[in-house]
Amino acid sequence: MGEFELIERYFKRAPQRAVLGVGDDCALLQPSPGHQLAISSDMLLEGRHFLSSVDPLRLGHKALAVNLSDLAACAAKPLAFTLALALPWIDPPWLEAFSRGLFALADEHGCELIGGDTTRGPLNICITVFGEVPTLAGRAQALPRSGARAGDDLYVSGTLGDARLALEVFRGTVSLPAPVFELARRRMEQPTPRVALGLALRGVASAAIDISDGLLGDLGHILRASRVGATLDVDIATDLVASYALCTGRTAEFDVDIEVGRWRQFALAGGDDYELLFTAAPTQREAVAAASHAAHTPVTRIGQINAEAGLRLLDARGQPVRNDYTGFDHFA
Repeated sequence: MGEFELIERYFKRAPQRAVLGVGDDCALLQPSPGHQLAISSDMLLEGRHFLSSVDPLRLGHKALAVNLSDLAACAAKPLAFTLALALPWIDPPWLEAFSRGLFALADEHGCELIGGDTTRGPLNICITVFGEVPTLAGRAQALPRSGARAGDDLYVSGTLGDARLALEVFRGTVSLPAPVFELARRRMEQPTPRVALGLALRGVASAAIDISDGLLGDLGHILRASRVGATLDVDIATDLVASYALCTGRTAEFDVDIEVGRWRQFALAGGDDYELLFTAAPTQREAVAAASHAAHTPVTRIGQINAEAGLRLLDARGQPVRNDYTGFDHFA
């Protein structure tokens, strides 16, 4: 099988919203009137972003999910994506499963593949995604990182830390019962992009970012862009690790010996969560709850934005917690 047969068999589909799609030198994409394009790229490299043992169906899902998560953080509606794929060899069963996982998520969000490239080399997946946001008086209604204001509430969607917990199992530093490990592993390998929540937060949230490199690391991006500080309740954040209650005896299901400090590490600096971290004025609390309900996505208030620069961590008793947590950095 050659390159063009590979594309024809596993990745070519008839254009839907695109004017021109896979098969030409360029794709043509027309956004809706009164909208601007939102564009984001992410690369997944074997051994760096995913393990060689990952189910290719889950990998296809994740490859697109991490890009859709960026659109969600900007409150952009998905339109289309391109796929650049390097493969060490052509493996039909792997490609069939990968493309199935990819297109299942794409179809769920009405996001069509419109082009890309294939080549031979170490397994590498690069997706560029296109979305659209409405404009008002010529300005895009996207959620920026720079919109947080002193007094805003700080929220996070869904759960935190389970992807990092699964990674530690693979590294051999943690041992988990099989049901807990499967829960954590699914969060690592098949994250849920919070697109519906991002759209529901238009006009409600003041700033947003998706959590890819860890809660504190990505919060730092909002604080720097908005020139503000924040106070964060670390125990509320730690309670958002889905496996935490199962492993600490709170539900009496399992008894796993992991110290509290490590649970905090998973929640605050775990990475690969792909949840939304966002801010909103206290007057928007009912609107935030309505957006959460409309998107069928739980959100939790975990802190507050402060005028004073810097990040302050407090425990449930209001006592300061030392901040020696670091987010993920490819070159650190």
